[in-house]
Amino acid sequence: MPHDAGFTIENVPLPEKDLIRRIRQLSSTRRSGHIPLGIGLGIGLGIGDDAAILRVPKGHELLVTTDFSLENIHFRRDWHPPESVGHRCLARGLSDVAAMGGQPFAAFLSLALPADLPQRWVEGFLRGLLDLADRHGVTLAGGDTAQSPSQSRRPASEAKILADIVVLGSAPSGKAVRRSGASPGDRIYVTGALGASALALERLYAAPKLKLSPKRFPGHFYPQPRLAAGLALRGLATAMIDLSDGLSTDLDHLCEASGVIAEIAAESIPLAHDTTLEQALHGGEDYELLFTAPATRKVPRSIGGVPVTFIGQIIAKQGMKRGKSCIQISELGQPSRELVPRGWEHFTNPRRP
Repeated sequence: MPHDAGFTIENVPLPEKDLIRRIRQLSSTRRSGHIPLGIGLGIGLGIGDDAAILRVPKGHELLVTTDFSLENIHFRRDWHPPESVGHRCLARGLSDVAAMGGQPFAAFLSLALPADLPQRWVEGFLRGLLDLADRHGVTLAGGDTAQSPSQSRRPASEAKILADIVVLGSAPSGKAVRRSGASPGDRIYVTGALGASALALERLYAAPKLKLSPKRFPGHFYPQPRLAAGLALRGLATAMIDLSDGLSTDLDHLCEASGVIAEIAAESIPLAHDTTLEQALHGGEDYELLFTAPATRKVPRSIGGVPVTFIGQIIAKQGMKRGKSCIQISELGQPSRELVPRGWEHFTNPRRP
C-alpha cells in the first residue's frame, strides 16, 4: 500500500512548469532513481531534457508497452483514492512486462489534467505510482503534461483526467515469452486467485455512493503485477498473457495467437474470497498470469511467492469455423460446452472503471 512520503500537500492546482518541477522532485528522491538496474541496464538521463537516454545491455531485447488510464472508464474519482489510481496506472504496464517474462526498468508518464484539479489529487496519484515503481526498481524517466479539454461550452470541471503510461523492460534476446507458443498437450495454469476486482466493481455499481475500503479489496484498488513469477516462468512457460480483460477473453487471445483450442475445468479455477465463477471467468483486472507449459515439465505449486493452479489443457490445433470460440469448459457431471469470451472489450462493453 502507498505510504505518506512526508511532502506538503496544497489543495490548489499547479501551473504546468511547477507541476513538471514537482514530478521531477518527487521522482528524483526515490530509491529506484539511484540504483543500478541489472547488468548494463538503466537510465543514462531521465527527467529534465528533451529525451531520456536509456541503456540496454548486449544480448538483451527491449520490451515496450503502453496503457491508458481514463477517468470514468478505468477509475472514478468518487470511488478510487488518487493513490490507487496512480498505483493501478503503473500496475497495468508492469503486468504486461511480467507476462513477457521481462524485467521493467523505466516508465514514462503523460498526464492530461483538468485546469481546476487540486494539487492534493495529483500528489496522491504520483505517490501511489512512485511507491509501486520503487518496489520494482523502476525509474520514472520522463513524460508530458497538458490540460485536458472540456466539452464545448462546459466548465473546466467537466474535463477528465487522462493518464498514459509507457513501461520499458528487457529480456535476453529470444527469451521473452509470447502468446503464440502454446501447443496441443500443453497444460494451462494461472497464478493467484481470480474475481476480486470484479466483485469490488459489482458492489460499487450496486451502491454508487458506497465507499469501499481499499484494505478490504486490495485486489481491485492495489493489484500486484506478478513480475517475480513472470521472470521465474521464462524458460518454462510456452505461452503467457496477463489477466487484464478476464480469463475467458485473455485465454481466447492466447489461443488465437497460438492457433489452438483449450479446455478448462470450471471446478479448478481458483476463486478469490466471496467471488463467483462468472466473476472469475469474465471480470478482468486481476493482473494474474495465465500460462501454458509442457505436460512433461513439473510446474511448482508456487512461483515467485504466488500460488499456481492447473486449470486445463490445450487439446488441439484450431480447425473450427470462424466465429466459434476456441475455448471449451467442463463442469462436474456435465459435457464440455463452448465458452464464449465475455471479458472486457473497448467500444463494446458499456461500463468499467
